[in-house]
Amino acid sequence: MVRNKKKETKLLLIEDLEDHVRLIRHTLERSGLKKKIWVCRDGEAALDYLYNRGDYASKEKYPKPDIIVLDLGLPKLDGLEVLKRIKSEERLKDIPIVVLTASEKSEDITSAYKEDVEGYLLKSAFIVEKTGKMEGLLDALLSFGYQ
Repeated sequence: MVRNKKKETKLLLIEDLEDHVRLIRHTLERSGLKKKIWVCRDGEAALDYLYNRGDYASKEKYPKPDIIVLDLGLPKLDGLEVLKRIKSEERLKDIPIVVLTASEKSEDITSAYKEDVEGYLLKSAFIVEKTGKMEGLLDALLSFGYQ
């Protein structure tokens, strides 16, 4: 796939564990995709970012993301609730969301897909096959025009 190297993808990573943030960043850096990554460490901070509230009030510093990578096991407000709120908001609902989580619960998977996520990846599989899984997912998103 030919990637548009001119446009920078704005990616919001919603993940509370620093080791996982580093691993995901490393994988994305190796992908060759031009990107800017913002990180929120809990569900409330993620919604503040998306609604440009509080510490995230500046739309220039904290723009609307092109893609969201979301963990479900978040402090303060869990990832499924964050997902539901994003998908219920007119100006946010079209942002593609990829769930990257440790939860293998069938109800979590079903709930996520009911909210129209682009993908649901298990962290255990991602860690073992990190490059192919994440880059393949980015390629899939980009093929739908998200750059």
